[in-house]
Amino acid sequence: MADEVVVQHAAITLTPDEALSRARALVPRLKARASNADSLRRCPDESVRELNESGLMRVLQPRRVGGSELPWVALIDIGSELARGCGSTAWNWANYAVHHWMLAFWPVACQDEIWGADPAVLIASSMVFPAGKATRVPGGYRLSGRWPFSSGVDPSAWNMLGGIVQGEGATGEHRIFLLPRDDYTIIDNWHVMGLRGTGSKDVEAKDIFVPEDRTLSVEATKGGGNHPGAAVNRAPLFQIPIFATFPYMLTGIALGIAQGAYENVVDGLRGRVARYSGKTLADMTALQIKIAEAAACIDAARRVMRDHCQTAQTLAERGDVPDLLLKATWRRDGAFTAALCERAVGVLFKTGGGGALFDDHPLQRAFRDVHAATAHISMIWEAQATTFGRVALGLPCDNPTL
Repeated sequence: MADEVVVQHAAITLTPDEALSRARALVPRLKARASNADSLRRCPDESVRELNESGLMRVLQPRRVGGSELPWVALIDIGSELARGCGSTAWNWANYAVHHWMLAFWPVACQDEIWGADPAVLIASSMVFPAGKATRVPGGYRLSGRWPFSSGVDPSAWNMLGGIVQGEGATGEHRIFLLPRDDYTIIDNWHVMGLRGTGSKDVEAKDIFVPEDRTLSVEATKGGGNHPGAAVNRAPLFQIPIFATFPYMLTGIALGIAQGAYENVVDGLRGRVARYSGKTLADMTALQIKIAEAAACIDAARRVMRDHCQTAQTLAERGDVPDLLLKATWRRDGAFTAALCERAVGVLFKTGGGGALFDDHPLQRAFRDVHAATAHISMIWEAQATTFGRVALGLPCDNPTL
């Protein structure tokens, strides 16, 4: 387990421009530590500390507890900026920042318990609902399960874990359970190809009692502020549906990985000559076409991601809840834009030639990391396209979280 990370407790309220500027300033340091993050198989303590001190961890946290309460599109803008330096660190940042936003949906007593002890608390998660089995008991639930992909779990004090309550309706009730560190075990199995520095290890809980106030029904997360936390967190940000916008918590990371790879290639090609022919590489038509294709993929992905996030924010500001087709569209386009980022990195990787095969080459890390990112369920095209197709054709939705 990582050493204890010192966090900041003071409020740091940022504007969108201030947050983006602070993220940009961190990029060179994150880039310098990217190899170390891979070796550690978790986010370096220095990076976690700097993200906390910068206030970036709390950009989606309610202002009432010292957060910035920035618009939803900040996830794309800040996440993509940080990922230019280190995809793994940006991935963990997105998780930590999103969990402050999600905690605002929980019962007020739970928010006060956690943020009252530490408003800069780090919270991990695993939303693999079938992995958790719960039963209702007086005062709460008994929960057991083993959950994969709990990113950034090592320094986290709490964990949001998805589970299905047995005997609640025909298929059980989908609910999220918030467990303190002592109630689950971390299983060190994160030996992977890409996003190695996220430390996305398994966690296990065995017949743990979870009080009612530390749980949240998925039904309460579907938009419109019909959740327990709305009693104190009334801003439009906290009326945005959680799982309909799930892809945009993380697609900004794939975008930033692709952007960083693009910048690396363009900078490297200027003035460079081919090893065998001696020709200036920038003059080669084939490479010019690859640069154009990668740039088009990145620019298109960014526009679609930002547009959907801004639409979600606008609907929330009007007090409107998106219909099922729009929710399915957001999920569809999250996967589609992630695939564009993967395509961009694949095209750019080909420009690196044999040199890009080496472990210390940034294109190799970008190639590994973007493929790891797009393996997330929210970015798998077949899963999200199927949901959209069913809804568009008038069939029952196959995603109970929407």
